[in-house]
Amino acid sequence: MEFPAFPYKPYSIQLDFMKFLYESLNRGGLSMLESPTGTGKTLSMICSALQWHVDRKKLETAENNGKEKLGEGKDDDEPDWIRNFVPNKEADVVKSKPIVHKRKNGSQLKEKGENVRDLSSYSSGEGERGRGVKKEERSAKGKDGISEVDDAEFLLEEYDSESEVGGKSKRKNAGGDDVLSSEEEDEVDELVGKEEESRVKIYFCSRTHSQLSQFMKELRKTKFVSELKVVCLGSRKNLCINEEVLKLGGSNRINEKCSMLQKNKKNEASKMKKVGSGKRIRGNKSSSGCPMLRRKKIEEFANEVIQMEALDIEDLVHIGRDTGGCPYYGSRKMLPAADLVVLPYQSLLSKSSRESLGLNLKDSVIIIDEAHNLADTLISMYDARISWSQLKQLQSHLDGYFQRFCNVLGPGNRRYIQTLMIITRAFLRMLSCDEKKHVNGADHPVPCDTMTINEFLFALNIDNINLVKLLQYVKERNIIYKVCGYGDKLALSQNIVPGGDAEINEESAISGFRALADMLSSLINNNSDGKMIFSRPMQTCNGLEGGYVKYVMLTGEKIFSEVLGQAHAVILAGGTLQPIEETKERLFQSIQLNELPFFSCGHIVPSKNILPVAVKLGPSGQSFDFSYKARSSSTMTGELGLLLSNLVTVVPEGVVVFFSSFKYESHVYDAWKESGIISRIMKKKRIFREPRKSTDVEAVLREYKETIDTLSITGSTSCNGAILFAIVGGKISEGINFSDGAGRCIVMVGLPYPSPSDVELMERVKHIEGLGMTIPSKTACGGRDAESGLQILKRCKGRGKEYYENLCMKAVNQSIGRAIRHVNDYAAILLVDARYASDPMKRNTPHTTDKLPQWIKSHLVPTTNSYGEVHRLLHQFFKSHKNKEATSK
Repeated sequence: MEFPAFPYKPYSIQLDFMKFLYESLNRGGLSMLESPTGTGKTLSMICSALQWHVDRKKLETAENNGKEKLGEGKDDDEPDWIRNFVPNKEADVVKSKPIVHKRKNGSQLKEKGENVRDLSSYSSGEGERGRGVKKEERSAKGKDGISEVDDAEFLLEEYDSESEVGGKSKRKNAGGDDVLSSEEEDEVDELVGKEEESRVKIYFCSRTHSQLSQFMKELRKTKFVSELKVVCLGSRKNLCINEEVLKLGGSNRINEKCSMLQKNKKNEASKMKKVGSGKRIRGNKSSSGCPMLRRKKIEEFANEVIQMEALDIEDLVHIGRDTGGCPYYGSRKMLPAADLVVLPYQSLLSKSSRESLGLNLKDSVIIIDEAHNLADTLISMYDARISWSQLKQLQSHLDGYFQRFCNVLGPGNRRYIQTLMIITRAFLRMLSCDEKKHVNGADHPVPCDTMTINEFLFALNIDNINLVKLLQYVKERNIIYKVCGYGDKLALSQNIVPGGDAEINEESAISGFRALADMLSSLINNNSDGKMIFSRPMQTCNGLEGGYVKYVMLTGEKIFSEVLGQAHAVILAGGTLQPIEETKERLFQSIQLNELPFFSCGHIVPSKNILPVAVKLGPSGQSFDFSYKARSSSTMTGELGLLLSNLVTVVPEGVVVFFSSFKYESHVYDAWKESGIISRIMKKKRIFREPRKSTDVEAVLREYKETIDTLSITGSTSCNGAILFAIVGGKISEGINFSDGAGRCIVMVGLPYPSPSDVELMERVKHIEGLGMTIPSKTACGGRDAESGLQILKRCKGRGKEYYENLCMKAVNQSIGRAIRHVNDYAAILLVDARYASDPMKRNTPHTTDKLPQWIKSHLVPTTNSYGEVHRLLHQFFKSHKNKEATSK
């Protein structure tokens, strides 16, 4: 099997990778492929998967031609010109001179059912005000109680949930035509258009936009860039070109503002509102919405893009600015004709996102890169959280809206708004109840900070509410924008919100409403799918602050099976997927490991370029023990300090040391500073520390690498490089490459097991192990201390324990895989803890190091008798490479 599109002569491991992927696509179903970073994994995936796609298209064309020759599949009554006609193709291309676009680097882009009691008599304790609108106010506003000038724009149209057809409620617009009111369908139909062809697509997904840009860069190296139609999708934050929206900064705020502008655009068409009394009133004309969403602009954008080859996010934004068309919706317009769709995997894995984007996964191929994060991302997308402050604000908005419009709302709207008010109050009651129960004259802590879905519904007394219908109402109506819009206007008029912050407050109110909707969606899940976690607000000098209710999804198998069931093939790829049991346990338990096609290749670097060592003993002979209870002792911090003081004398250029947490790194650093270890290390290497703020990481890394480069050029004999203290699970451990001098030695301090005080993690461990026990909380506000988590872990003997250990080793593998990046690179990897060491000849049970990547495990020095032996190995390793570099010069 050959792959002519591969632009270089492939290594044998690259050929093996491409062949396995090609066969996996032929076979279909789920497969996993692991290839270390630096081995050309992305280019290998492109050349194999797209070659399979081209071959499949040729085969289908040949089969169709054969059928036509036999007279099959042809309707003699249908003229040829109708059969061959393809709408919306070249005829739509703008004939004017195309705009010349350039990338940022200067290169030119190539062309080419419940009964809720009526609360209309609800009283807030202010007399007449509790029954809607005051008499004096109604007389001033007219017999309908609504000012045509001020408040009509916030009034809801009549709603009758009993007239649902096919699960979707319909309404009449101003002209009397039936239109579906689903927000998602409006977006897709108006701005993008329905998919007109059902061609098989390849969806390539990765975690970040920068990784997708790297994929596009590799794609441009192949002939497929001109042979196939490629579409790159991104988030609003990355594709928006509306400067006023971009000023908002955060993703949530940008998404909310974009949705609000769409609503404003749609509301232009309807100037008459039908109210509950059957009468119509004239509403205010809304603002014009986003100018980049005009159909002509989007079509102009699409016509420009269709002439170009394989554009990434940056390119799409550039064209969007030139044409004035929205890149976010414009790129979606290209979906029907695409062969390859490149997108963040959150967009594909979320069912609501797939529906909104119009993605059809039937018989498609899905390739998910960086799949080591897949389970965490997938499960977290279906988590839901609403805070105490959001609930208080939502209660205020709902109460104010109901009081204002109660008398003119139809029975359908009134009933559902009352239901939302009941649920909001129930949530607040649960959070505001006393943290302790008074029993027999003594205070006792509430025994549980988690509940099942059913326990939660019964505790709030909302188990009789039809949440499916309620959510359908929220989804199909404009209630979020009406209630929040009126609430914010009322707050502003009463000087509750400063004028300059009105817009910010409006979006936060909408976010709170959406958070409630997400929470209600979670409560529809099966009782065993997740857990409710709540943390009560703390009493402060400003009143109650903090507190939240959160739904945590415990397993992603049902969600992932929806994707797996539709697609022809799903490929999970990554540089480090080991141990694969962790991903399997959370996403596809029903598949046996021996039935799962799994490919893991070695590294392209020769064996002499890597030195992994399990370091059992320190320089003074002390055995390293970085377990949770022992790691903070002065003995361990001192011995580790001695180790690094010795390492910096023998390791050239850069050393990266990984600690289990920011808290532990800070403890060790302070201890070393006091004992003088820091000053000893700085005599040989400058010290850098990973900042807690991710936005500061880039600057620290730049200075770290510049220091190493400068000292290498000057040839300083006193200071020979730099050392970087990093955190497992931090930004540096995930996506940063330490090639060449930046990472000559990686030091992993201990086994970074996740904190046993993590309530969500312990709930997942209990779920996997099958434990149904309740562990009492020992900390305030629904938290849980480490001892409680350790009790859970002690009860685990099987799958739960295995899962917890796999999480640790996955983090180790991600961190130590940062060093070797290309064929001529070399580095030492030190695993510092006695638990890493073992004698393979005496072992008859599985060991921690069995879960290391094969390319590291096969070269591991499993144990040493003293630190002197480690120092000697390091000295020989770096001396040989220094001599080799000198000879090559």
